[in-house]
Amino acid sequence: MRLRNAATMSVHHYFQNLGFIQVHTPILNASDCEGAGELFLVQTRDEVVSRVKSPASSDASSSKSYFGVSECYLTVSGQLEAEIFASSMSKVYTFGPTFRAEYSHTPRHLSEFWMIEPELAFADLAKVMDVAEGFVKSCVKEVSDKCPEDLSFFNQRIDTSLLERLTHDQSAQYARMTYTEAVEVLQRKSDLKVEWGDDLAREHERWLCEQYTNKPVFVTHYPKSLKPFYMRIDESSQQQQHTGGAKGREVVECCDLLVPRIGELIGGSAREERLDRLVERMKEMKLDPDTIQWYLDLRRYGTVPHGGFGMGFERFLLYVTGMENIRDVIPIPRHPGYCKF
Repeated sequence: MRLRNAATMSVHHYFQNLGFIQVHTPILNASDCEGAGELFLVQTRDEVVSRVKSPASSDASSSKSYFGVSECYLTVSGQLEAEIFASSMSKVYTFGPTFRAEYSHTPRHLSEFWMIEPELAFADLAKVMDVAEGFVKSCVKEVSDKCPEDLSFFNQRIDTSLLERLTHDQSAQYARMTYTEAVEVLQRKSDLKVEWGDDLAREHERWLCEQYTNKPVFVTHYPKSLKPFYMRIDESSQQQQHTGGAKGREVVECCDLLVPRIGELIGGSAREERLDRLVERMKEMKLDPDTIQWYLDLRRYGTVPHGGFGMGFERFLLYVTGMENIRDVIPIPRHPGYCKF
């Protein structure tokens, strides 16, 4: 908890020193930012009772619902709202709780966790990666300076290579490679099976940063089928169909930062600022543009190229402490089958 407190302050110090403005985005949302459907539905007790008693007459889109919308959810991300303020204030960030209703029992997932999400106007993918690398290194340095005894304890009792690894990563320039290059390397040099178009498993991610690059690595330009609708389509992949004309290989301008022992720590992208491309992507993913007109209006009435990323705070704490289970780095965990206190 001492280290978590120091890490919390390091987040604010980094962004405040760079002139970012913190934005408090809503916890209650009317849409799914990620499009994955892993949402917690929010209803009042009266609404639930009413629908149970009169299911035939109940109408999910009724104005009698508390917020007057068809459905309301706990947020999975503050990114879309942060884009509003990046358009007017240039550089903003959010730091708050997010919720995912996926039935995952891995040591890397929680149902409730904290997320840091900066958004920058006039930023391309390269700028997003520069800010992300500086962010991680700055937070690690501040935590190391303020909690040396605690880190020494983790190094002695939890992970005896922790301090050596953090020092090594701090001095290294993070590697950068495309998803296509990563797949080719995995196919050529590892016994981990993967084909172009497959999502990288944690084993792939760890092999790339622990065995191949031996340091954190940004993997960029994933297939568009693996990523959310708001990520910018890469022009060269549209024109050339990627890797010498191979069909069906359109990619997006995105990045995942992979770090040793953890795998993915950060996910980011340039955002699709072109209205027609954005609507096209939503339809491809079977998302109704009418449900998110306010977001489309950001493009319709004037926008700028922009980008950002998200980092799960608890995953950063795993990285900086050497702990193996994410439930051990949050005060009171929430996960499938557990919501006590």
